[in-house]
Amino acid sequence: MNFNKIIFTFLTLMGLQTIKAQENTEYSLKEVIVKGFKTVNGIGHLPDSKDGIIYAGKKSEIILVDSLDANKAVNNTRQILGRIPGLNIVETESSGFTANGIATRGLNPSQSVEMNTRQNGYNISADIYGYNESYYIPPMEAVNRIEMVRGAASLQFGSQFGGLVNYVTKDAPKNKPFEFITSQTIGNYGLFNSFNSVGGNYKKIGYYGFLQYRNMEGYRPNSQQSQVSGFGKIQYNHSEKLNFGVEYSLLRNKIKMPGGLTDSLFYANPKASTRARNWLKSPWNIITAYANYTPSENSTLSIKSTYLFSGRSLVWRNEDGGAEATDGIDPITGTYVSREVGIEKMNNTTTEVRYSQNYTLGSQKSTFAGGVRQSYAWFKRQGGGEGTTNSDFDLSITGDWGYDLDFSTANLAPFVENIFKLYKNFTITPGFRFEYLRSSAKGHKEVEGDVQLTDEVRNRTFALAGLGLELKPGKNTSLYANISQAYRPIDYSQLEPFGTSSRIDPNLKDAKGFNSDLGYRGTIRNYLNFDIGGFYMAYNNRIGVTLATDPITGDYYSIRKNIANSVHQGIESYIEFNILKYFNSQSDFGFSIFNSFSYVDAKYTTGEFKGKRVEAAAKTINRVGLIFSTGKLSTTLQYNYVGDAFGDASNVMTSEDPVAGYIPAYTVLDWSASYKLQNFAIKLGANNLADKSYFTRRTDEYPGPGIIPAVGRSFYLGFTAKFQ
Repeated sequence: MNFNKIIFTFLTLMGLQTIKAQENTEYSLKEVIVKGFKTVNGIGHLPDSKDGIIYAGKKSEIILVDSLDANKAVNNTRQILGRIPGLNIVETESSGFTANGIATRGLNPSQSVEMNTRQNGYNISADIYGYNESYYIPPMEAVNRIEMVRGAASLQFGSQFGGLVNYVTKDAPKNKPFEFITSQTIGNYGLFNSFNSVGGNYKKIGYYGFLQYRNMEGYRPNSQQSQVSGFGKIQYNHSEKLNFGVEYSLLRNKIKMPGGLTDSLFYANPKASTRARNWLKSPWNIITAYANYTPSENSTLSIKSTYLFSGRSLVWRNEDGGAEATDGIDPITGTYVSREVGIEKMNNTTTEVRYSQNYTLGSQKSTFAGGVRQSYAWFKRQGGGEGTTNSDFDLSITGDWGYDLDFSTANLAPFVENIFKLYKNFTITPGFRFEYLRSSAKGHKEVEGDVQLTDEVRNRTFALAGLGLELKPGKNTSLYANISQAYRPIDYSQLEPFGTSSRIDPNLKDAKGFNSDLGYRGTIRNYLNFDIGGFYMAYNNRIGVTLATDPITGDYYSIRKNIANSVHQGIESYIEFNILKYFNSQSDFGFSIFNSFSYVDAKYTTGEFKGKRVEAAAKTINRVGLIFSTGKLSTTLQYNYVGDAFGDASNVMTSEDPVAGYIPAYTVLDWSASYKLQNFAIKLGANNLADKSYFTRRTDEYPGPGIIPAVGRSFYLGFTAKFQ
């Protein structure tokens, strides 16, 4: 179609020109200038519906990774995701772990267990419910955007209290048969990171893949790590209505863990190491097949089917004796003590089908979205085996396993949501999800010299309901409110035997509760971006261990049961203001300031610890950034403040228990910059500029036990080139 004719028709229909068309006649039209404004880069929001998924009325964020100045070579989470208000991050790089866990609203951030963690829309954690730990996330150099939805995500994605985080990888470049990008980064503590990707489109086939290699000597002694991660995707575009493809993700790593520290050891030397023989591997494999069908402009159908086969192997001087237990050579035997070996094999299959339909109700367009998720996971856990007295990565054992357990989880969950557009600027979105869950645990475990058998099968069904409201007083602003039920099922560890005189409550229930939000968000031209709101979360039936008395013998015994409820409430605020764009919207330069702030009051409301703060829940998290940008140069200075917290529910300041104790507040400064020139770019920066000694986690097991220090001051320098 002729482009000039399109413009002529458009102007005529809009009433900008009234012209009687005559054959072979030339017309001179007045100049028409169309002004558009680029939105603020830092953080955006998901639309009412996208790819058959409803987001209307929900608190959502979307981060375009390429727009950020950050140390992406090591996935520096506080720089990349730090603009999410209230994001709590477990920083474990100094112990070899680089896939830092995250959580919001005072929830447990360890390995992101409270989050529904996805890549390109499918789950990438070990087990959706039974072992929801994340050992793999894609390298940030390969990620196009990160989508996050708070607790109201429970209806569309799953029941987790923390909500959804979805890492969307880059795709095949449009209208290019081939593109190659290479990025090389070096830094302190032996950092070398090489990221390389290829992609393109040829006729109806699109492809994209990357390979990353990273090696680090580590901030502390005995914290070396090396890893290879890769991804490949090929898609066949049959027509404008139908495409389908396959993806494969892999991770291969080898991590040395330097152990945890006591309080006195940490304050004497945060770089100290108490272990020299601890190793971990966590190979990850995910295969996904998908199809997207759009029979009309108002309906979509998508299918994703995933098979995850992964594992974790661990050989270590275990937690016996705590962080203060030395790992030295026994003067009598002339050798080290035997290490403990553990091997876990994780498998799951998940298929998710989604369908959406736009339809007219009254004079407004409404949207229906529904689907079903089916998953089955099987998990083999072997541990407590007596390993060698050597120092290398050796998984051989002497004798039998201390525990040998088989777990499985079957899940079926249909779900529906509907946007009812009552007026042109007001929507109401009810939703419903039904979950069937079957968990099993079989095997044996040696506890205090006695072998205990377990054979547990639990079946249950849950219904989750929610409601979202959204009012758009302006084109680019909205008031939103929602309330959605959530739950966290009993996980595998809570079904394990844990003591000769201990019991598991046969009436043990899943944790359940709800999330609610009320907020105001929007953008003003290209100089202001904001989202300010409050939340209230009820987290009931928390599981823990307490003492009970046998009614017949009068003897005390420990029992794992539902012991407490907690309430998490507070405010979350994100504001970004571009000062230069405010004075001149057409300026080629930008100078912005952003503030990501949260206040969280998370306390137990029942049980032994009523009135105590929930463990790991910092009251105040505040991140402030200054951004200067031109067409070629961009630089960001970020201030990070995280308030104090406690390691456990008792809120004790110090304890012989390695997980219990005070976690002090800390402030960290990060600076990053990049300079782009056509197809080349240089990036550099410094993390923890002031060399602050701090920690975010206490642990009773790996990678501890004890305090896990965060990384001190570090620098990096990188170079990127694009060839096409």
